Amino acid sequence: MQTTAEVSGSGLDLIFKYIDEQQNEFVQELKEWVAIPSDSSDPQAWDKIVRMLNVTADKIKTLGGNVELADLGSQKMSNGQSVHLPPVILAELKKDPKKPTLCIYGHVDVQPAKKEDGWTTDPYTLTEINGNLYGRGASDNKGPVLAWLHAVEAYQALKQEIPVNIKFIIEGMEEAGSNGLDTLTEQRNMTFFSDVDYIVISDNIWISKKPALTYATRGNCFFFVEVEGQKQDMHSGVFGGSIHEAMTDLIALLDSLVDSRGRILVPGINEAVAPLTEEEEKRYQGIEFDLEAHKKDSGVTKFLYDTKEEILQHRWRYPSLSIHGIEGAFSDPGSKTVIPRKVIGKFSIRQVPNMDPSEVEKQVTKYLQKLFAERNSPNQLKVTMPIGAKPWVANVSDPQFVAGRRAVQTVFGVDPDLICEGSTIPIARNFQDVTGKSIIMLPIGGADDGEHSQNEKMSRSNYIQGTKLFAAFFYELSQLPQK
Repeated sequence: MQTTAEVSGSGLDLIFKYIDEQQNEFVQELKEWVAIPSDSSDPQAWDKIVRMLNVTADKIKTLGGNVELADLGSQKMSNGQSVHLPPVILAELKKDPKKPTLCIYGHVDVQPAKKEDGWTTDPYTLTEINGNLYGRGASDNKGPVLAWLHAVEAYQALKQEIPVNIKFIIEGMEEAGSNGLDTLTEQRNMTFFSDVDYIVISDNIWISKKPALTYATRGNCFFFVEVEGQKQDMHSGVFGGSIHEAMTDLIALLDSLVDSRGRILVPGINEAVAPLTEEEEKRYQGIEFDLEAHKKDSGVTKFLYDTKEEILQHRWRYPSLSIHGIEGAFSDPGSKTVIPRKVIGKFSIRQVPNMDPSEVEKQVTKYLQKLFAERNSPNQLKVTMPIGAKPWVANVSDPQFVAGRRAVQTVFGVDPDLICEGSTIPIARNFQDVTGKSIIMLPIGGADDGEHSQNEKMSRSNYIQGTKLFAAFFYELSQLPQK
């Protein structure tokens, strides 16, 4: 009878060799996953998400995992109907009480994608061009989820004992707000999460070609500013110049939120931000980031700031305000001389320590109400904040970051950059607040992967080297002093 052997540094070499030899099979499996259009933005297509979750669950079962499809209940839609939410995978591989336990989070839903949106290739047919694997979900987040599973597979194929206990929590609604996951985390905190030592998330990207560990994300407060005027849309030739127009009021309010340098004008917002420490400032100086290359890749001719440090700080650790659109306005091609009855402006403020979303909601509402009152408009104003997500910050001295650094050094031969993520990944803060466990983000996506965009991709190199990174991470976690 064959038995499993404990892994060692030399054992990792065999695992890396296996991963290299199996890379075509790993790419083929990613192609099969990308082919499932698991778009969570459309409730009518949630059956595709359930299918994707079942495929994922079956993969975990082939690795010997026990899988539960945890029910999240229903979500009430804007039309009043209730739609049953896709489940969440809670899975666990064979457990050894002597080993630390790692919980891996991922998601297998994707953003919407259509060829006519500007994709060069069919977004749901994984296509390799010049070493890049193009397809919706290749980087966000099907590629990384599969890389974790393939890392486990490599150990098992070589009869090597996996150095840590492994659990998975994999959802299908991340791109639509992870509705129900917060509640599930609270419900399972004393059961599923009770023996977890570490939680790892790989749902973001590097800032350059250099590997990185992520220790912080910004939060997000999303606002609707509704201005309602007359009882129906009106002809601008008949009524223009004689009434208070809702659109004019709204544009004035939106124009009062941020200045031409990107500074937020709402009183109290900037004052709440935690000051930059000397240690942070030094960390920014050491990050590899080519400003000119980034400018070229993003198609921007000029940034708001001139130095690498200023750009990264304003992307990561200072708040920003972005205006996203206006609902109710005429936006179709051609001309239509209408005065809209009601318009809704949409904007968001990215949160950083020490901002509190509930306080931000009060500050924004008070500010807009004051400005609106000064306009002496008879129209009606309503300000609402449907999303209020807090920022997440980890301790970079945490032992899990030590393991992450060593794993990167083993696979890539460099020290990783310590970076932040300007976008919001709410589950990180939720895990931190509810479970109190150690959390790290260990990305394998490239800076140019185009998550959420046309032509999303992951390079074959990042996919395969990322699988090795995850395998090395298992080993390095096992080498940490145990609690």
